[in-house]
Amino acid sequence: MSITVARDVTSLVRVPRALFVPWPMGHHFGAPFHAGLQRRVLETALELLESTRESGEIAELRIPWGEVRRQAKALTAQGLGL
Repeated sequence: MSITVARDVTSLVRVPRALFVPWPMGHHFGAPFHAGLQRRVLETALELLESTRESGEIAELRIPWGEVRRQAKALTAQGLGL
């Protein structure tokens, strides 16, 4: 299982299964200290391990980066984030 931010590279490498997250390079699990989102990414990847039937499948977690940043800023404002 690969968690990737580079769908094109992942397609070329032909990993057995992957989860694409449409976020900037280096942010495969979202914003720092955003435990809820990090858990969601991990749980989604683990679910794909069980449900993927065809090699090379790339699923997508459809959460826009702008939403991730807004949630991270709200956590920071609460003293729970950055």
